[in-house]
Amino acid sequence: MIYFLVFISLSFFVKTDMKVIYSFTTKTTVNEWRIVNDGVMGGISKSSLMLTDDGHGKFSGHVSLANNGGFASIQLNTSIKLSEETKFIVLRIKGDGKAYEFRLKGEISQSESYVYQFTTTGEWENIKLPLGEFYPQFRGRKLNYPNFNFNTIEQVSFLIANKQEEDFKFLIDWIGLE
Repeated sequence: MIYFLVFISLSFFVKTDMKVIYSFTTKTTVNEWRIVNDGVMGGISKSSLMLTDDGHGKFSGHVSLANNGGFASIQLNTSIKLSEETKFIVLRIKGDGKAYEFRLKGEISQSESYVYQFTTTGEWENIKLPLGEFYPQFRGRKLNYPNFNFNTIEQVSFLIANKQEEDFKFLIDWIGLE
């Protein structure tokens, strides 16, 4: 009991400035997200985004390497103003032990995306991604531009592209800023 009281007491002193910028719920309209797979370049990978009974986004499918393919993704156009204090993207997710990318665009018209790769554990987890470490990439090639340094985010996306044929399943609870 004493440990519980100490934990409760300490929790009042822990300050978090985390702000949820997107949350899946049982009322979420998943069609505001766009599926973009390697079919845009001749590949045959398949993916979908569905809402689970618990109100989580479920991004799942099969990545195929046939026809020079090899990726599946979902994108959301948005309009998020960033403050100078914002240092992290925080993801509340449950993956399948595979590697994924979270991608940003500071301006929707950009051809490049700013990428951060992470690996999931298979359990629910909060993953903190440092904004300053998102690097620029175009069609799988890293660019010699500065890392992400925009005042806005106009697109977010999740992508799987592990250079192997594989099934995948990824649950999303929310996306936040800290």
